Amino acid sequence: MAEQAVETWDAVVVGAGPAGLRAAEELGAAGVKVLIVDAKPSVARKFLMAGKSGLNLTKDESLEALVRHYGSTADWLSPMLADCDAVAVQDWAKDLGTTLFIGSTGRIFPVEMKASPLLRAWLARLDGYGVERRTRWRWQGWAGDALLFQTPNGPQQIKAQVTILAMGGASWARLGSDGAWAEALSGQAVELAPFKPANAGISLSWSDHMATHLGTPLKGIALRAGDVVTRGEAVISGHGLEGGGIYMVCAAVRDGADLFLDLLPDLSVEQVSKRLQRPRGKASLSTHLRKTLKLTPADVGILQEFCRPLPADPGALAVRLKSIPIRHDGLRPMDEAISTAGGVCVTALDAGLMLRNLPGVFCAGEMLDWEAPTGGYLLTACLATGRWAGRSAVDYLAGDYFIDAATA
Repeated sequence: MAEQAVETWDAVVVGAGPAGLRAAEELGAAGVKVLIVDAKPSVARKFLMAGKSGLNLTKDESLEALVRHYGSTADWLSPMLADCDAVAVQDWAKDLGTTLFIGSTGRIFPVEMKASPLLRAWLARLDGYGVERRTRWRWQGWAGDALLFQTPNGPQQIKAQVTILAMGGASWARLGSDGAWAEALSGQAVELAPFKPANAGISLSWSDHMATHLGTPLKGIALRAGDVVTRGEAVISGHGLEGGGIYMVCAAVRDGADLFLDLLPDLSVEQVSKRLQRPRGKASLSTHLRKTLKLTPADVGILQEFCRPLPADPGALAVRLKSIPIRHDGLRPMDEAISTAGGVCVTALDAGLMLRNLPGVFCAGEMLDWEAPTGGYLLTACLATGRWAGRSAVDYLAGDYFIDAATA
């Protein structure tokens, strides 16, 4: 039986999400012969799913403010975010024909809200550069110096001068981010951090009286976990609490901090206590809370769920209203999380996002060990690291790639 021919390409990008497509765009614009491969039947599935509820591209804020949302990896990501900050992301989207608007909280969206028009324009640009795409090609690692893929036509091998790995984290496996690539990289002695859920809901086993509140949002609240205090919204779901406010404190809760909810963040304990001292008459406590403090039935439900029996003293009750201890069962399962922490460690990469153990192999996007809250920060960093890896790969192919001996 004749030996199967091995294809050769200048560059292969594994993973057709935002980071991979952005890397391919940089390579294609430089005239590089690029092949994009993806394990799913179509590209950018998680990107499209995110756009169903409104594609939040980035956040309208300064680079200094933007960088702070990346926690312990802020310094490492800073050069990449400076090269692809909120202004650069907006300019890129506008150049693809997308009209944007800024929401009331500074989040930036396409006017259409959906991801599909932007994706179509993006893929058309890549087509114009001659970038080719193949789907249902699942990366299996390496066979010697060739990339190995499982395809509808059986195993296939490709040799590439540069490879960019952008296969996402380990959440939403049905959309392609299953973390299966970790085994192949660990086999090459690439340092990996364990995957952990990020931007995940809180698991709770509600009592029966909460059934009428399922699906109801808690608005105008504040949440506190450790040193993290945030204003946001939380939705009471059948499994616990979800929503942007919860996602902001998710990492602290995951790392062991207790979670507290403030139903009245615009009022002090003293102000709440004073209002509670108003004559109650024959009204029930729930009615009194709604009339004096404008609490919703869901607010009162949460208070009753975690603080019964409620203290009769207005001062003591005010303290409870301002700091409700949320007793929970931990985070929701990782596959339900919007994103994950963990993946390729910073120490496994050089300054250009090339793997130290594998010259010519770069990584980008959520498969890198960083995390950020929702609100445009996830997508901004995916685009920034994709652009950075793509440009580094162009330099590598041109023989202009410099590795700082201090970081090698």
